[in-house]
Amino acid sequence: MAVRHADFPDKKLFVRLFGPDVHAVGGYVRDLIRRRASDEVDLLVTRHPVEAVVRKLESRGRVNLVGRSFGVIKFTRGGRTYDLALPRLDRAVHSRSARSHKDIAVSADPFLPLEKDLERRDFRCNSIALRLSDGLVIDPFQGRKDIAERILRVTNAEAFPEDPLRVLRAARFASVLGFAPAPEIYDLSKRIDLSGLSVERVSDELFKLLLRSEAPSVGLAELFRLGALKQFLPEIYALTLAIHDPVFHPESDAYGNHTVWHHTLLTLDQASRLARKSELPPERALVLLLAALFHDAGKPEASAWEYKRGRMVLTNIGHDVRGEAAARRAFDRLKIFSWNGRDLRKAALLLVRHHHRVAEIWQNRRRVTRKAFNRLAHDAGGEIELLVLLDAADRAGRSPRPVRGLDAAARWTLRKFEELRVSRDTIKPLILGRDLIPLGVSPGPEMGIILKALYKMQLDNAFEDKAGGLKAARGLLRGGSKR
Repeated sequence: MAVRHADFPDKKLFVRLFGPDVHAVGGYVRDLIRRRASDEVDLLVTRHPVEAVVRKLESRGRVNLVGRSFGVIKFTRGGRTYDLALPRLDRAVHSRSARSHKDIAVSADPFLPLEKDLERRDFRCNSIALRLSDGLVIDPFQGRKDIAERILRVTNAEAFPEDPLRVLRAARFASVLGFAPAPEIYDLSKRIDLSGLSVERVSDELFKLLLRSEAPSVGLAELFRLGALKQFLPEIYALTLAIHDPVFHPESDAYGNHTVWHHTLLTLDQASRLARKSELPPERALVLLLAALFHDAGKPEASAWEYKRGRMVLTNIGHDVRGEAAARRAFDRLKIFSWNGRDLRKAALLLVRHHHRVAEIWQNRRRVTRKAFNRLAHDAGGEIELLVLLDAADRAGRSPRPVRGLDAAARWTLRKFEELRVSRDTIKPLILGRDLIPLGVSPGPEMGIILKALYKMQLDNAFEDKAGGLKAARGLLRGGSKR
Protein backbone atom coordinates (compact mmCIF):
# COMPACT_ATOMS: atom_id res chain seq x y z
CA MET A 1 0.00 0.00 0.00
CA ALA A 2 1.33 3.44 -0.92
CA VAL A 3 0.82 6.62 1.10
CA ARG A 4 1.18 10.25 0.23
CA HIS A 5 4.00 11.72 2.25
CA ALA A 6 5.52 15.14 2.71
CA ASP A 7 8.83 15.71 1.04
CA PHE A 8 11.86 16.42 3.17
CA PRO A 9 15.04 18.16 2.01
CA ASP A 10 17.20 15.96 -0.24
CA LYS A 11 14.55 13.26 -0.69
CA LYS A 12 14.81 13.52 -4.45
CA LEU A 13 18.59 13.28 -4.21
CA PHE A 14 18.37 10.00 -2.29
CA VAL A 15 15.91 8.57 -4.80
CA ARG A 16 18.15 9.64 -7.67
CA LEU A 17 21.17 7.96 -6.05
CA PHE A 18 19.56 4.76 -4.77
CA GLY A 19 16.27 4.39 -6.63
CA PRO A 20 13.83 1.90 -5.07
CA ASP A 21 16.48 0.73 -2.59
CA VAL A 22 16.20 3.67 -0.19
CA HIS A 23 13.55 3.69 2.53
CA ALA A 24 12.56 5.94 5.40
CA VAL A 25 12.23 3.92 8.59
CA GLY A 26 11.39 4.27 12.26
CA GLY A 27 9.98 7.41 13.82
CA TYR A 28 9.61 9.36 10.57
CA VAL A 29 7.23 6.77 9.13
CA ARG A 30 5.39 6.30 12.41
CA ASP A 31 4.82 10.04 12.76
CA LEU A 32 3.85 10.32 9.11
CA ILE A 33 1.11 7.76 9.68
CA ARG A 34 0.06 9.71 12.78
CA ARG A 35 0.03 12.87 10.65
CA ARG A 36 2.62 14.50 12.85
CA ALA A 37 5.69 16.42 11.76
CA SER A 38 9.03 14.70 12.35
CA ASP A 39 12.35 16.52 12.53
CA GLU A 40 14.50 13.42 12.09
CA VAL A 41 14.64 11.19 9.03
CA ASP A 42 16.39 7.82 9.32
CA LEU A 43 17.08 6.06 6.04
CA LEU A 44 17.75 2.44 5.16
CA VAL A 45 19.59 1.57 1.95
CA THR A 46 19.37 -2.01 0.67
CA ARG A 47 21.40 -3.87 -1.97
CA HIS A 48 24.30 -1.37 -1.80
CA PRO A 49 27.55 -2.21 0.00
CA VAL A 50 28.66 0.46 2.44
CA GLU A 51 31.55 1.51 0.16
CA ALA A 52 29.12 2.13 -2.70
CA VAL A 53 26.85 4.22 -0.47
CA VAL A 54 29.77 6.33 0.73
CA ARG A 55 31.06 6.78 -2.81
CA LYS A 56 27.70 8.05 -4.06
CA LEU A 57 27.27 10.46 -1.16
CA GLU A 58 30.71 11.95 -0.68
CA SER A 59 30.50 14.36 -3.63
CA ARG A 60 27.10 15.64 -2.45
CA GLY A 61 27.90 16.51 1.16
CA ARG A 62 29.93 15.59 4.22
CA VAL A 63 30.11 11.86 4.95
CA ASN A 64 31.06 10.27 8.25
CA LEU A 65 31.20 6.47 8.38
CA VAL A 66 30.31 5.77 12.00
CA GLY A 67 31.05 2.06 11.79
CA ARG A 68 31.87 -0.11 8.84
CA SER A 69 30.84 -3.34 10.56
CA PHE A 70 27.34 -2.11 11.40
CA GLY A 71 26.96 0.06 8.33
CA VAL A 72 25.83 3.44 9.68
CA ILE A 73 26.67 6.61 7.78
CA LYS A 74 26.03 10.19 8.85
CA PHE A 75 25.46 12.41 5.84
CA THR A 76 25.33 16.18 6.24
CA ARG A 77 24.11 18.47 3.52
CA GLY A 78 22.84 22.03 3.80
CA GLY A 79 23.13 22.00 7.58
CA ARG A 80 20.95 18.90 7.93
CA THR A 81 22.30 15.50 9.02
CA TYR A 82 20.75 12.19 8.01
CA ASP A 83 21.50 8.73 9.38
CA LEU A 84 21.76 6.16 6.61
CA ALA A 85 22.05 2.52 7.54
CA LEU A 86 22.35 -0.81 5.80
CA PRO A 87 20.10 -3.72 6.80
CA ARG A 88 21.55 -5.40 9.85
CA LEU A 89 21.10 -8.07 12.45
CA ASP A 90 21.54 -7.65 16.21
CA ARG A 91 22.55 -10.48 18.49
CA ALA A 92 23.49 -10.65 22.14
CA VAL A 93 27.07 -11.45 23.07
CA HIS A 94 27.17 -13.60 26.17
CA SER A 95 29.93 -11.88 28.10
CA ARG A 96 30.32 -10.84 31.72
CA SER A 97 27.48 -8.34 31.34
CA ALA A 98 25.64 -9.90 28.45
CA ARG A 99 22.63 -7.67 28.77
CA SER A 100 24.33 -4.30 28.58
CA HIS A 101 23.71 -2.12 25.57
CA LYS A 102 27.40 -2.40 24.70
CA ASP A 103 27.15 -6.17 24.38
CA ILE A 104 24.90 -6.16 21.32
CA ALA A 105 26.82 -7.40 18.29
CA VAL A 106 25.66 -5.71 15.11
CA SER A 107 26.42 -7.00 11.63
CA ALA A 108 25.43 -5.18 8.45
CA ASP A 109 24.40 -7.08 5.34
CA PRO A 110 23.29 -4.99 2.34
CA PHE A 111 21.46 -7.99 0.85
CA LEU A 112 19.57 -8.91 4.00
CA PRO A 113 15.80 -8.84 3.33
CA LEU A 114 14.23 -5.61 4.49
CA GLU A 115 11.77 -7.49 6.68
CA LYS A 116 14.65 -9.00 8.66
CA ASP A 117 15.98 -5.55 9.48
CA LEU A 118 12.53 -4.39 10.55
CA GLU A 119 12.15 -7.48 12.74
CA ARG A 120 15.12 -6.49 14.93
CA ARG A 121 13.51 -3.17 15.90
CA ASP A 122 11.93 -2.57 19.29
CA PHE A 123 8.21 -1.95 18.73
CA ARG A 124 5.86 -2.76 15.90
CA CYS A 125 4.95 0.90 15.42
CA ASN A 126 8.63 1.51 14.64
CA SER A 127 9.04 -1.54 12.41
CA ILE A 128 7.61 0.09 9.30
CA ALA A 129 9.45 1.22 6.16
CA LEU A 130 8.44 3.71 3.47
CA ARG A 131 9.95 3.31 0.00
CA LEU A 132 10.81 6.83 -1.06
CA SER A 133 10.59 6.25 -4.80
CA ASP A 134 6.85 5.51 -4.82
CA GLY A 135 5.54 5.81 -1.24
CA LEU A 136 5.03 2.08 -0.75
CA VAL A 137 4.61 1.18 2.93
CA ILE A 138 6.23 -2.09 4.07
CA ASP A 139 4.52 -3.15 7.29
CA PRO A 140 5.12 -6.86 7.96
CA PHE A 141 4.32 -6.63 11.70
CA GLN A 142 1.06 -4.67 11.68
CA GLY A 143 2.62 -1.49 13.02
CA ARG A 144 -0.11 0.66 11.48
CA LYS A 145 -2.70 -1.30 13.44
CA ASP A 146 -0.87 -0.53 16.68
CA ILE A 147 -0.63 3.14 15.75
CA ALA A 148 -4.37 3.25 15.14
CA GLU A 149 -4.99 1.54 18.48
CA ARG A 150 -2.35 3.70 20.27
CA ILE A 151 -0.63 0.69 21.79
CA LEU A 152 3.01 -0.39 22.13
CA ARG A 153 3.72 -4.01 21.23
CA VAL A 154 7.15 -5.57 20.87
CA THR A 155 8.17 -6.62 17.39
CA ASN A 156 10.10 -9.70 18.48
CA ALA A 157 9.61 -10.95 22.03
CA GLU A 158 12.75 -13.09 21.85
CA ALA A 159 14.95 -10.23 20.67
CA PHE A 160 13.47 -7.53 22.92
CA PRO A 161 15.50 -8.42 26.06
CA GLU A 162 18.77 -8.31 24.11
CA ASP A 163 18.79 -4.50 24.29
CA PRO A 164 17.87 -3.28 27.80
CA LEU A 165 17.57 0.30 26.55
CA ARG A 166 14.22 -0.73 25.08
CA VAL A 167 12.71 -0.73 28.57
CA LEU A 168 13.45 2.99 28.86
CA ARG A 169 12.28 3.61 25.32
CA ALA A 170 8.96 1.94 26.20
CA ALA A 171 8.46 4.52 28.94
CA ARG A 172 9.47 7.38 26.66
CA PHE A 173 7.20 6.32 23.81
CA ALA A 174 4.30 5.83 26.20
CA SER A 175 4.84 9.38 27.40
CA VAL A 176 5.68 11.14 24.13
CA LEU A 177 3.29 9.25 21.83
CA GLY A 178 0.53 8.59 24.33
CA PHE A 179 0.62 4.84 23.54
CA ALA A 180 -0.22 2.28 26.22
CA PRO A 181 2.37 -0.50 26.67
CA ALA A 182 0.94 -3.94 26.03
CA PRO A 183 0.95 -6.27 29.08
CA GLU A 184 3.76 -8.42 27.69
CA ILE A 185 6.16 -5.46 27.90
CA TYR A 186 5.83 -5.44 31.69
CA ASP A 187 6.38 -9.19 31.83
CA LEU A 188 9.47 -8.98 29.62
CA SER A 189 10.92 -5.98 31.47
CA LYS A 190 10.82 -7.75 34.83
CA ARG A 191 13.35 -10.26 33.51
CA ILE A 192 15.78 -7.71 32.02
CA ASP A 193 18.90 -6.70 33.90
CA LEU A 194 19.43 -2.97 33.35
CA SER A 195 22.66 -2.62 35.33
CA GLY A 196 24.96 -2.74 32.31
CA LEU A 197 23.38 0.16 30.45
CA SER A 198 25.51 3.17 29.65
CA VAL A 199 24.53 6.02 31.97
CA GLU A 200 24.87 8.43 29.06
CA ARG A 201 22.15 6.52 27.19
CA VAL A 202 19.98 6.52 30.31
CA SER A 203 20.36 10.29 30.70
CA ASP A 204 19.60 10.81 27.03
CA GLU A 205 16.35 8.85 27.33
CA LEU A 206 15.42 10.77 30.48
CA PHE A 207 16.04 14.12 28.79
CA LYS A 208 13.92 13.13 25.76
CA LEU A 209 11.12 11.95 28.03
CA LEU A 210 11.12 15.23 29.96
CA LEU A 211 11.38 17.56 26.98
CA ARG A 212 9.20 15.84 24.40
CA SER A 213 6.24 14.81 26.56
CA GLU A 214 3.07 16.80 26.96
CA ALA A 215 2.85 15.16 30.39
CA PRO A 216 6.25 13.81 31.56
CA SER A 217 4.51 12.17 34.53
CA VAL A 218 3.24 9.46 32.17
CA GLY A 219 6.78 8.38 31.33
CA LEU A 220 7.94 8.52 34.95
CA ALA A 221 4.96 6.42 36.00
CA GLU A 222 5.86 3.87 33.33
CA LEU A 223 9.48 3.75 34.55
CA PHE A 224 8.02 2.93 37.96
CA ARG A 225 5.78 0.15 36.60
CA LEU A 226 8.55 -1.28 34.44
CA GLY A 227 10.92 -1.55 37.40
CA ALA A 228 13.43 0.89 35.92
CA LEU A 229 12.84 3.77 38.34
CA LYS A 230 14.21 1.82 41.28
CA GLN A 231 17.35 0.88 39.36
CA PHE A 232 18.22 4.23 37.79
CA LEU A 233 16.61 6.83 40.04
CA PRO A 234 16.50 5.35 43.57
CA GLU A 235 16.25 8.90 44.99
CA ILE A 236 12.97 9.34 43.10
CA TYR A 237 11.80 5.79 43.82
CA ALA A 238 12.05 6.64 47.53
CA LEU A 239 9.31 9.24 47.00
CA THR A 240 6.85 6.46 46.23
CA LEU A 241 7.29 5.26 49.82
CA ALA A 242 7.10 8.70 51.47
CA ILE A 243 3.84 10.37 52.48
CA HIS A 244 2.74 13.99 52.72
CA ASP A 245 0.66 15.62 55.39
CA PRO A 246 -2.82 15.47 53.82
CA VAL A 247 -3.81 18.89 55.20
CA PHE A 248 -0.99 20.73 53.41
CA HIS A 249 -0.99 18.33 50.47
CA PRO A 250 -4.59 17.27 49.78
CA GLU A 251 -3.66 15.81 46.40
CA SER A 252 -3.87 12.02 46.31
CA ASP A 253 -3.56 9.29 43.71
CA ALA A 254 -6.35 7.07 42.42
CA TYR A 255 -6.07 4.88 45.53
CA GLY A 256 -6.12 7.75 48.03
CA ASN A 257 -2.39 7.79 48.78
CA HIS A 258 -0.89 11.19 49.65
CA THR A 259 2.61 10.32 48.50
CA VAL A 260 5.46 12.69 47.72
CA TRP A 261 5.70 10.74 44.45
CA HIS A 262 2.20 11.74 43.38
CA HIS A 263 2.86 15.38 44.20
CA THR A 264 6.15 15.22 42.26
CA LEU A 265 4.40 13.88 39.16
CA LEU A 266 1.81 16.66 39.32
CA THR A 267 4.52 19.29 39.84
CA LEU A 268 6.52 17.93 36.92
CA ASP A 269 3.55 18.22 34.57
CA GLN A 270 2.74 21.72 35.80
CA ALA A 271 6.39 22.75 35.28
CA SER A 272 6.24 21.34 31.75
CA ARG A 273 3.13 23.42 31.02
CA LEU A 274 4.69 26.57 32.43
CA ALA A 275 7.86 26.00 30.42
CA ARG A 276 5.80 25.87 27.22
CA LYS A 277 3.71 28.89 28.18
CA SER A 278 6.88 30.83 28.97
CA GLU A 279 8.45 29.66 25.68
CA LEU A 280 11.62 28.53 27.41
CA PRO A 281 14.36 27.25 25.09
CA PRO A 282 15.03 23.50 25.53
CA GLU A 283 18.15 24.01 27.66
CA ARG A 284 16.35 26.18 30.21
CA ALA A 285 13.23 24.00 30.12
CA LEU A 286 15.37 20.95 30.94
CA VAL A 287 16.88 22.74 33.97
CA LEU A 288 13.38 23.53 35.23
CA LEU A 289 12.10 19.97 34.66
CA LEU A 290 15.08 18.32 36.36
CA ALA A 291 14.61 20.66 39.32
CA ALA A 292 10.88 19.83 39.42
CA LEU A 293 11.69 16.11 39.39
CA PHE A 294 14.11 16.40 42.32
CA HIS A 295 12.62 19.34 44.26
CA ASP A 296 11.25 17.11 47.04
CA ALA A 297 13.88 14.36 46.82
CA GLY A 298 15.04 15.20 50.35
CA LYS A 299 11.69 14.58 52.01
CA PRO A 300 12.11 10.85 52.72
CA GLU A 301 15.13 11.66 54.90
CA ALA A 302 13.69 14.85 56.40
CA SER A 303 10.20 13.59 57.32
CA ALA A 304 9.26 13.78 61.01
CA TRP A 305 6.09 13.95 63.06
CA GLU A 306 5.52 16.95 65.33
CA TYR A 307 2.60 17.83 67.59
CA LYS A 308 1.35 21.35 66.87
CA ARG A 309 -1.92 23.14 66.23
CA GLY A 310 -3.68 20.44 68.21
CA ARG A 311 -2.64 17.51 66.02
CA MET A 312 0.32 15.48 64.82
CA VAL A 313 1.78 17.21 61.77
CA LEU A 314 4.18 15.65 59.26
CA THR A 315 7.06 18.08 58.76
CA ASN A 316 9.97 18.12 56.30
CA ILE A 317 12.39 20.62 57.79
CA GLY A 318 15.62 20.81 55.80
CA HIS A 319 14.32 18.82 52.86
CA ASP A 320 15.60 21.45 50.43
CA VAL A 321 19.21 20.92 51.52
CA ARG A 322 18.78 17.14 51.58
CA GLY A 323 17.07 17.32 48.19
CA GLU A 324 20.06 19.09 46.71
CA ALA A 325 22.33 16.33 48.07
CA ALA A 326 20.03 13.63 46.64
CA ALA A 327 19.95 15.31 43.25
CA ARG A 328 23.73 15.66 43.30
CA ARG A 329 24.10 11.92 43.92
CA ALA A 330 21.81 11.15 41.01
CA PHE A 331 23.58 13.62 38.71
CA ASP A 332 26.95 12.12 39.66
CA ARG A 333 25.74 8.61 38.92
CA LEU A 334 24.10 9.55 35.61
CA LYS A 335 26.94 11.93 34.65
CA ILE A 336 24.57 14.86 34.24
CA PHE A 337 26.68 17.95 33.76
CA SER A 338 25.97 20.04 30.67
CA TRP A 339 23.69 19.73 27.67
CA ASN A 340 23.74 21.80 24.50
CA GLY A 341 26.23 24.15 26.12
CA ARG A 342 24.11 24.66 29.23
CA ASP A 343 25.35 23.78 32.74
CA LEU A 344 22.36 21.69 33.80
CA ARG A 345 23.95 20.49 36.98
CA LYS A 346 24.74 23.81 38.64
CA ALA A 347 21.47 25.51 37.74
CA ALA A 348 19.18 22.59 38.64
CA LEU A 349 20.92 21.98 41.99
CA LEU A 350 20.55 25.65 42.94
CA LEU A 351 16.85 25.56 42.09
CA VAL A 352 16.30 22.47 44.22
CA ARG A 353 18.21 24.01 47.13
CA HIS A 354 16.28 27.30 47.09
CA HIS A 355 12.87 26.29 45.73
CA HIS A 356 11.06 27.38 48.93
CA ARG A 357 12.59 30.85 49.09
CA VAL A 358 10.12 32.44 46.66
CA ALA A 359 7.18 31.30 48.78
CA GLU A 360 8.86 32.72 51.89
CA ILE A 361 9.23 36.11 50.22
CA TRP A 362 5.58 36.05 49.16
CA GLN A 363 4.44 35.15 52.68
CA ASN A 364 6.46 38.08 54.08
CA ARG A 365 5.78 40.45 51.19
CA ARG A 366 4.64 43.34 53.39
CA ARG A 367 8.03 43.67 55.06
CA VAL A 368 10.66 42.22 52.72
CA THR A 369 13.27 44.64 51.37
CA ARG A 370 15.48 44.77 48.30
CA LYS A 371 18.13 42.95 50.33
CA ALA A 372 16.02 39.76 50.34
CA PHE A 373 15.60 39.91 46.57
CA ASN A 374 19.33 40.50 46.06
CA ARG A 375 20.17 37.54 48.24
CA LEU A 376 17.70 35.25 46.53
CA ALA A 377 18.91 36.23 43.05
CA HIS A 378 22.50 35.59 44.12
CA ASP A 379 21.79 32.26 45.81
CA ALA A 380 19.83 31.06 42.76
CA GLY A 381 22.71 31.89 40.44
CA GLY A 382 20.65 34.57 38.72
CA GLU A 383 17.98 32.07 37.62
CA ILE A 384 15.13 34.23 38.85
CA GLU A 385 12.54 33.26 36.26
CA LEU A 386 13.20 29.52 36.60
CA LEU A 387 13.02 29.72 40.39
CA VAL A 388 9.67 31.52 40.23
CA LEU A 389 8.35 29.00 37.69
CA LEU A 390 9.44 26.09 39.90
CA ASP A 391 7.73 27.63 42.93
CA ALA A 392 4.54 28.17 40.91
CA ALA A 393 4.64 24.58 39.62
CA ASP A 394 5.18 23.28 43.15
CA ARG A 395 2.12 25.16 44.36
CA ALA A 396 0.07 24.04 41.36
CA GLY A 397 1.25 20.47 42.05
CA ARG A 398 -1.34 20.23 44.79
CA SER A 399 -4.05 19.83 42.17
CA PRO A 400 -4.44 17.79 38.98
CA ARG A 401 -6.07 20.77 37.29
CA PRO A 402 -3.72 21.96 34.50
CA VAL A 403 -2.17 25.32 35.30
CA ARG A 404 -3.13 28.06 32.84
CA GLY A 405 -0.42 30.53 33.77
CA LEU A 406 1.39 32.09 36.68
CA ASP A 407 -0.60 32.59 39.86
CA ALA A 408 -0.76 35.83 41.88
CA ALA A 409 2.29 34.97 44.01
CA ALA A 410 4.48 34.28 40.98
CA ARG A 411 3.30 37.38 39.11
CA TRP A 412 3.91 39.58 42.15
CA THR A 413 7.39 38.16 42.70
CA LEU A 414 8.50 38.72 39.11
CA ARG A 415 7.04 42.22 39.16
CA LYS A 416 8.92 43.07 42.37
CA PHE A 417 12.20 41.86 40.91
CA GLU A 418 11.61 44.24 38.01
CA GLU A 419 10.50 47.16 40.19
CA LEU A 420 13.53 46.79 42.45
CA ARG A 421 15.82 46.37 39.42
CA VAL A 422 17.25 43.08 40.68
CA SER A 423 18.53 40.80 37.95
CA ARG A 424 21.39 38.55 36.95
CA ASP A 425 23.34 41.65 35.92
CA THR A 426 22.70 43.72 39.04
CA ILE A 427 24.05 41.02 41.37
CA LYS A 428 27.40 40.93 39.61
CA PRO A 429 30.12 42.38 41.89
CA LEU A 430 30.43 46.13 41.30
CA ILE A 431 33.90 46.32 42.82
CA LEU A 432 36.68 44.11 41.46
CA GLY A 433 40.28 43.65 42.45
CA ARG A 434 41.51 46.14 39.87
CA ASP A 435 39.34 48.81 41.51
CA LEU A 436 41.15 48.37 44.85
CA ILE A 437 44.69 48.63 43.52
CA PRO A 438 44.51 52.47 43.14
CA LEU A 439 43.39 52.58 46.79
CA GLY A 440 46.64 50.92 47.85
CA VAL A 441 45.42 47.34 48.17
CA SER A 442 47.79 44.79 46.68
CA PRO A 443 46.59 41.45 45.26
CA GLY A 444 46.55 38.81 47.96
CA PRO A 445 44.51 37.48 50.90
CA GLU A 446 43.71 40.98 52.21
CA MET A 447 42.20 41.98 48.87
CA GLY A 448 40.09 38.82 48.86
CA ILE A 449 38.72 39.61 52.33
CA ILE A 450 37.86 43.16 51.35
CA LEU A 451 36.18 42.09 48.10
CA LYS A 452 34.09 39.54 49.96
CA ALA A 453 33.00 42.13 52.52
CA LEU A 454 32.14 44.63 49.78
CA TYR A 455 30.07 42.11 47.87
CA LYS A 456 28.13 41.28 51.03
CA MET A 457 27.48 44.99 51.49
CA GLN A 458 26.32 45.22 47.86
CA LEU A 459 23.85 42.37 48.33
CA ASP A 460 22.68 44.01 51.56
CA ASN A 461 21.89 47.07 49.43
CA ALA A 462 24.50 49.29 51.13
CA PHE A 463 25.37 50.69 47.69
CA GLU A 464 24.01 50.36 44.15
CA ASP A 465 26.78 51.67 41.87
CA LYS A 466 30.56 51.70 41.55
CA ALA A 467 30.91 55.12 43.12
CA GLY A 468 29.07 53.93 46.19
CA GLY A 469 31.16 50.77 46.25
CA LEU A 470 34.43 52.71 46.16
CA LYS A 471 33.20 54.93 48.97
CA ALA A 472 32.39 51.81 51.00
CA ALA A 473 35.85 50.41 50.19
CA ARG A 474 37.55 53.54 51.48
CA GLY A 475 35.51 53.28 54.64
CA LEU A 476 36.61 49.68 55.14
CA LEU A 477 40.25 50.62 54.59
CA ARG A 478 40.06 53.50 57.09
CA GLY A 479 38.45 51.21 59.61
CA GLY A 480 41.21 48.68 59.07
CA SER A 481 43.98 51.25 59.60
CA LYS A 482 42.43 52.37 62.91
CA ARG A 483 42.42 48.81 64.10
